[in-house]
Amino acid sequence: MIVIDGRASELDIKNFENLEQLFNKVVEQGFLTDRVVTDVLVNDEPFSEIYPNQAEDIDVHEVSSVEIRTMPSDQMAVNITSELYKVVKLMGDGAKGVADLFRQADDAEALEMYQDLLDVTRDFLNMIGVLHDGFKLEANVEFNQASQSLSSLFSEMTEVLENEDWILLADLLEYEFLPTVELWKKVITNLRGELHSPEQA
Repeated sequence: MIVIDGRASELDIKNFENLEQLFNKVVEQGFLTDRVVTDVLVNDEPFSEIYPNQAEDIDVHEVSSVEIRTMPSDQMAVNITSELYKVVKLMGDGAKGVADLFRQADDAEALEMYQDLLDVTRDFLNMIGVLHDGFKLEANVEFNQASQSLSSLFSEMTEVLENEDWILLADLLEYEFLPTVELWKKVITNLRGELHSPEQA
């Protein structure tokens, strides 16, 4: 049995040699048009490929059921922007804390927190990349400006870190990183508005 978003499909598992063929047929028949796959269950167990094209190596004789769960692309984009807003708030709070610690000369604690901030910022930039590539945001000028601003600032802070200039790093965090974070909050709010608009529906 092949179930897509809670509905049994007319496709028959026996008509395929492997899972890859089955998935390709689902795509060909338009079941995933303007949708994003969120979960795949094979024999009621979560399935994700451990290596590229693993599905091609799974013989359908071993498979009794396949369930594919999806959501509309625009809803996925809205969900991503919700997560982005949480992450960008964490970045702002983290930057304030790190800057304060550097100014208090608590360098060890500041550096530990700064590493966490770098990790969160990298995650943020990765999520931004997914949103940009998946939802065609090339025309969004504010989005592009904010992306470039954060990327270049990220590089500058890395250089300052290597020079161990903690006060300059605190200044960059307070006077450049925080305003960039505020800019991102506006950009994300605007994006959510665009994604909710009738044109995006």
